[in-house]
Amino acid sequence: MEIEADGSTLRLHGDCVAQTTEVVREALYAHLEEHPRATVDLADVEVVDLTSLRMIAAASRRAHLEGRRLALRGCRPSVRRLLAVSRLNRVVEVERQPVSA
Repeated sequence: MEIEADGSTLRLHGDCVAQTTEVVREALYAHLEEHPRATVDLADVEVVDLTSLRMIAAASRRAHLEGRRLALRGCRPSVRRLLAVSRLNRVVEVERQPVSA
């Protein structure tokens, strides 16, 4: 897992799975401390599991309680389905993607 900060956006590269959750959690919470309106870009993430999505949902809830905002960007259809099936889409904000012509 590679993590790259670009302004208020945190870009993840690789697989976001249980084995990488701790590293992502630490980077995400540190990033939220610096950027009250943060975005996690998953466009370069091939695999996301439920453990990782639950961690992101917990960070999102915490951000909201602290008056901050956390949103996901670049979610693949499989990630959107997992968010819907797990009902984490009620907790995690997912940015809309423009419709291609």
